Amino acid sequence: MNTITQHPYIAFEGVIGVGKTTLARRLSERFQGETLLEAFDENPFLSDFYGDRSRYAFQTQLFFLLSRYRQQQAAPQRLRQRPLLSDYFFEKDKLFAHLNITGGDELEMYDRLYDALSEKVRQPDLVVYLRAETDTLMARIALRDRPYERRMSREYIAALRQGYETLFADYQTTSLLTIETDALDFVRNPDDFDDIENRIRAALTGVHQPALPDISLLATRPAWDLLETARQSPSVSPADAGRAPRANWEALGDFLALAEAVGQIGGVLAQQPPVGPEGSPAAIQTALRNAAQVLTTLARRTGTRLE
Repeated sequence: MNTITQHPYIAFEGVIGVGKTTLARRLSERFQGETLLEAFDENPFLSDFYGDRSRYAFQTQLFFLLSRYRQQQAAPQRLRQRPLLSDYFFEKDKLFAHLNITGGDELEMYDRLYDALSEKVRQPDLVVYLRAETDTLMARIALRDRPYERRMSREYIAALRQGYETLFADYQTTSLLTIETDALDFVRNPDDFDDIENRIRAALTGVHQPALPDISLLATRPAWDLLETARQSPSVSPADAGRAPRANWEALGDFLALAEAVGQIGGVLAQQPPVGPEGSPAAIQTALRNAAQVLTTLARRTGTRLE
């Protein structure tokens, strides 16, 4: 376990519908810890993605990548106080990207950005892989009946499951615990829940990592700065970087900033009504102004009239 924080960082992974979020929330009480949960509702492209994967994969994945990166920057500081239980680990982003993004240029651009960001992400002490067969996953997805998941095909879930199987077949980045969940019901069966907790605690007992260097938290960086970091990554030769017109990189930076701004609007709307007794809340006004400013910049850069 990390000798600086003295608190475990546990990440739950597995295919959509396997129960990662539920288990992280319930076990956080047993471990007297906090949760780090994916902000699915903030992604403005997610619903469109499930309707047309090939068209919206790149936008959806870039938004998730930046969102997850921002979340992960807070992990070291939170671990100084309490254990942290997350319903994902950062490496899953690349798994989804390589499954969903079909354009070669888009995937190459994604990989550059991912490589630049992943070096700054704190690894979990333990990854818990919740494994299930495709039939089980489809049944659980249908049971929770989320609107944007109703168009999710069995073929997609099967392909995603195979991706996870391949990832964890030779996974050695950190300690890994695999739990078969087909026959488990940790929500309704206390014995199943206790068994999972005991297995995780036993796995943590054997976890020992050398002390990590002190990590100073980074402030949230504009999307353009993140893209520039990826562009200047050592994995990209100066000749290759020079072939991409700067205008394209700037426009993509504007797009990512717009995606972040739209996600902030969604996050605010999910917490409060758009119009209250005293009019529109200040948080909504600020989020809308930020999105409008970025949209205006993108329109000007692309020579587009918005009227």
